[in-house]
Amino acid sequence: MHGSYLTSMSSSSLSLSPGSVVVSLRALLPSASFVDCADICVTSIQSDSRLCKPGDIFAVISGTKQHAEKFVPEALKNGAKAVLTGHPLTGLQVPQCIATDVRKAYALLCFELAGAPSQHLQTVGVTGTNGKTTVSWLVRAILQNTGRQTGLLGTVEYHDGVLARPAPLTTPDAHELSNLLSEMVKNRATHAVMEVSSHALDQSRLAGTELSVGVVTNVTQDHFDYHQNMENYTACKSKIIQHIKESGTVVLNFDNPVCRSFVPKMNESQTLLSYAIETEADVTASQLRESDKGTVFDILYAGSRVPAKTSLIGTHNVSNCLAAAAVCLALGLSIAEIAEGIGSLRAVPGRMEQVNCGQPFTVLIDYAHTDDALRHAIRSAKRVSSQRVLCVFGAGGDRDNAKRSLLGLAGSEADVTIITSDNPRSEDPELIMQAIAEGCKTKGVTPELIVDREEAIHRALEIAREGDLVLIAGKGHECEQIIGDRRIPFSDRLVVENYFGNTHSRTSEKIPA
Repeated sequence: MHGSYLTSMSSSSLSLSPGSVVVSLRALLPSASFVDCADICVTSIQSDSRLCKPGDIFAVISGTKQHAEKFVPEALKNGAKAVLTGHPLTGLQVPQCIATDVRKAYALLCFELAGAPSQHLQTVGVTGTNGKTTVSWLVRAILQNTGRQTGLLGTVEYHDGVLARPAPLTTPDAHELSNLLSEMVKNRATHAVMEVSSHALDQSRLAGTELSVGVVTNVTQDHFDYHQNMENYTACKSKIIQHIKESGTVVLNFDNPVCRSFVPKMNESQTLLSYAIETEADVTASQLRESDKGTVFDILYAGSRVPAKTSLIGTHNVSNCLAAAAVCLALGLSIAEIAEGIGSLRAVPGRMEQVNCGQPFTVLIDYAHTDDALRHAIRSAKRVSSQRVLCVFGAGGDRDNAKRSLLGLAGSEADVTIITSDNPRSEDPELIMQAIAEGCKTKGVTPELIVDREEAIHRALEIAREGDLVLIAGKGHECEQIIGDRRIPFSDRLVVENYFGNTHSRTSEKIPA
């Protein structure tokens, strides 16, 4: 059936044989038009011309740097028998399906070809500027602690319910997303938790995928290199509500004004569950007792009060626990089960993660790379540290320039501020650091600037005294540093461990000044 053309089909997809699906584009995309055919019957699709095989349909999806039309000849040479495109292409001898929104059409087709996997799972989507990874890991921990097999897709890893592998993107491409959810179904998972990035929402990667529960943790400035402004970014984040089932639940952080503004965007049939620490909400916390070992607090919901304990440090992580609690309440778990599940999660890679090498002070590794996240991390560190907080951080190159001075402003709240490189990419790391330092100066703080990240971390460890807390922010779980077009092995955690192990050999290449 590869590349064959139909005049009619009663539904968008049919099962040809076990594990095989054929999709009618005319049935799936009723508003699409066709060139040189009445319909296209599809059993496999690719958006990468290099991966096309005989009988595939090639989706002409342009990226931010390259136009996909130039790859059509390669796709056809590799065997593609039809194309899915946003406008008719001249000079082609193969059928074309013309769709107004190619990205959405591609995602819908991927979803159908994978057997509509979210229809067989309780699926949770977590979006927000900060907290996506921690909330996702908490939800998975709570569900698994009650015996529910759960898959996970996010910034740290993709887990299909049986095996895990490192994640190249926070939210996978639509093709991989559908296939991973399908693998979860095959592996008998009952639940799936996924981080949903603003890029994924803007690029319709979730088209077709239905969420049982959708969460917005917060919306603060980030990714303006892509979204341009807060209005666009906010509108994009709100799109997650469109992917939640009509009978599904929307979980919103009422401590965040932008999240509260999303309530009118909900459908009448959707259920709202709010959570907050500072304001009135459905799920709240009280009696918070913070330390460098974690936080003890009470979860309050519908007149019930249940004690909970998390090894995660910081008030912002209590908020993340409440988000996870609201999700699991929507999925039918009890408050007691939720509290026990929260306690079962020992750590989230690179999220206020402790590195204990026997040193007389605390070292935390955190992924905070926005001013809001960095500010929360530093303030949490100050509450649990008996002495000073030393913060080492930078900002990524080829990204949102506007947030660099904001990062400096946030970083200036530490007692000792050391600015270094993050992933400079094609930019001069010195210039990035100077832009961050401008934000520190607005608070009258003179930071120390050390371009080489390993040297900067060593500097903080050298000057730290007993009772201090060293916060190394920005890269978290990442195991490489992007310098120019090179990806160099680099781990903040390994730098710390090697330092205390007296292994002073380089763990990375120096960044050229």
